Amino acid sequence: MAAVANLSIDQGATFTSDITVKDINGDVFDLTGYTAVAKLAKGYSSTRTRTAMTTAFATDRTTGVLTISLTANQTTALDAERYVYDVEITSSNGSVTRVLEGIITVRPEVSV
Repeated sequence: MAAVANLSIDQGATFTSDITVKDINGDVFDLTGYTAVAKLAKGYSSTRTRTAMTTAFATDRTTGVLTISLTANQTTALDAERYVYDVEITSSNGSVTRVLEGIITVRPEVSV
């Protein structure tokens, strides 16, 4: 089962968040050989506003650290409301595991 974390994004600002992936025993998970995807959407089955977040692994993948991010341009394009998101990792044999999910609240920026 994925961990749950609710996040906030400031519209118009660069967003990054580090995730430490842990196994069922709470130990850091070795991400060597894994790929990752992270996405957000207005709803689980929504066809509107699906955005892929950039994922990056720590140089030492044995630390279990994965970073998700969005550029300032990407957050500017988001409406100031709530979204759902998830982060999944895929092993070299194709096994997919959801490691994190939750709600992202986008806080509005001042319009010029």
